[in-house]
Amino acid sequence: MTTTAPTSVSETYPHYAAAYAAQPADGPDALVTLRQRGWDAFAKLGLPTARRGNEPWKYTNVAPIAREAFTHPDPLAVADAGIDLAAVQRSAPWQADWRTLVFVDGVVAPGLCNVTAVGASHVPSVDTLADAISSGQGLDGTLSKLAEPEDDGFVALNTAFVRDGAAIVVPAGADAGVINLVYLTTGREQPRVTHPRTVISAGANSRVTVIETFIGPGDTRYFTNAVMEASLSEGARVEHYRLLLEGMDAYHVGTSRVNQSKDSTFSSVSIAQGAALGRNDFGVTLAGTGVECTLNGLYLTNGSQHIDNYINIDHTEPYGTSRMFYKGILDGRSRAVFGGNVTVRKDAQKTDAQQTDKNLLLSQEAEVDSKPSLLIYADDVKCGHGATAGHIDADTVFYMRSRGLDLPTASRILIHAFASEIIDTVALEPLRDYLDERFQDAIPSANISLPIGGRS
Repeated sequence: MTTTAPTSVSETYPHYAAAYAAQPADGPDALVTLRQRGWDAFAKLGLPTARRGNEPWKYTNVAPIAREAFTHPDPLAVADAGIDLAAVQRSAPWQADWRTLVFVDGVVAPGLCNVTAVGASHVPSVDTLADAISSGQGLDGTLSKLAEPEDDGFVALNTAFVRDGAAIVVPAGADAGVINLVYLTTGREQPRVTHPRTVISAGANSRVTVIETFIGPGDTRYFTNAVMEASLSEGARVEHYRLLLEGMDAYHVGTSRVNQSKDSTFSSVSIAQGAALGRNDFGVTLAGTGVECTLNGLYLTNGSQHIDNYINIDHTEPYGTSRMFYKGILDGRSRAVFGGNVTVRKDAQKTDAQQTDKNLLLSQEAEVDSKPSLLIYADDVKCGHGATAGHIDADTVFYMRSRGLDLPTASRILIHAFASEIIDTVALEPLRDYLDERFQDAIPSANISLPIGGRS
C-alpha cells in the first residue's frame, strides 16, 4: 500500500510526513489500512493550534507540541535492550500477581513483561494490537470505532502511526483480574514521540481491572500521544486507572473513549502528577439502560506545569447514573483546566448525574480554569454540578497549630486529607497504597509557607 503524504501536511508537519512515508507497510492489511485512514484524517485536521472559537482547547495552547520536530523510534528496534526491570518496577505500580505488559518507546518489551502471573480463572486474551488484529480477536466494534480519527487531530496522528499497543479481550462471564500496562519512553538526544494504543473489549457480565501508567525520564523532552478505547457489553464491569507520571519536560495528550451497554459499570480514576503540558480527554457514552459510570481524578501541579482535564459524559438512555469528581492541588506558577460536561439526551429520563471539581491553591501565582457544564434535554432527571477553588483554611490551620503542630506539618496533613478523598476511591489496595505513598513524597515540594491569613 502506498503511504504518500499530502503536500499541505508535508509543509506544515514535515517531520510527521517524513516519518509516515518511511514507516514500513507491514502487519495485517487491516492495520495498514487503518494507518492510512488516520493519515488521511490528519491531513485534513492537523493539530488544534487555533484556539479562538475552539472551545475544547480554549485554555490549552498546543503550539509547543505542533512546532517541535519530534522523531519516531525505529519500529523494528528491540524494545527492552538495556532497560533495567527493577527501575521500571520502582517507577510504576507493580505486583507479582498482576498480568503486566511493558511497552518501551511504543514497542512491547517481552523481557520486561509478566503475562503468566494469573490464576486459572483469569482467561482474557492480552496481546499486542497487531497480533490481535491478525488473529481476529473481536476488535472490529472497538478499534477506531470509539476514538475515530476523523474527529480529532491527535487521535488521527495516533492512528496514522499505530503499530503496537495492548489489546484486551475479556470473554463473557470471565473475571480477568488485574492487567497492568506500562508505557515507558526512554531518554534520547532528539525529542521523540510515541503513540500508545489500548483497546479493551469486555464481554457480557465480565470483569477486569486495567491500569495504564505513563512514565519517562525527568530531564528529556518527549511527547506521548495516547489513545484508549473501551467497549463494555451488557453487565460488564471495568475498573480503570490512568496514571500520568511523565517527566517534567514531557508533553502528554491522552484521549480515552468508552461505550457502555445495558447494566454495565465503568469506573476510572485519573492521577496526573507529571508532564510540562498534560491533557486528559475522557469521554464516556452511556448507551444502555441501568448504566453506572464514575470518573474520579486528582491532579497535582507545580512550577510552570499545565494540566488540562476535558471530561465528557453522554447519557443517551434512561435510568443511567454518573458521578464525576475531580480535585486539583496547584503550586508555583502552574495552571490547571477542568472542563466537565454532562449531556442528558431527550430519551435519557430518570438520569442521575453529579459532577464536582475542587481545587486547592498553594500559591498566589497558581491558576485554575474550571467550567462544569450540564446540557439537559430530558425533563425527569436529577442532575447537579459545582466547582470551588481556594487556599488552605486559616481557621483549620490555627486549630491544628493550637494543638502543637508547626505550620509545615499542619499544612501537609491538610493537603494530604484533601487528596485522600480521591485516592481512597481506588479500590485496588496495592495501587491505593502506591499512590498514597507517592503523593505524600510529593507534598514537601508544595509551597506550604504560603501566608494563610487571619491568624499568625
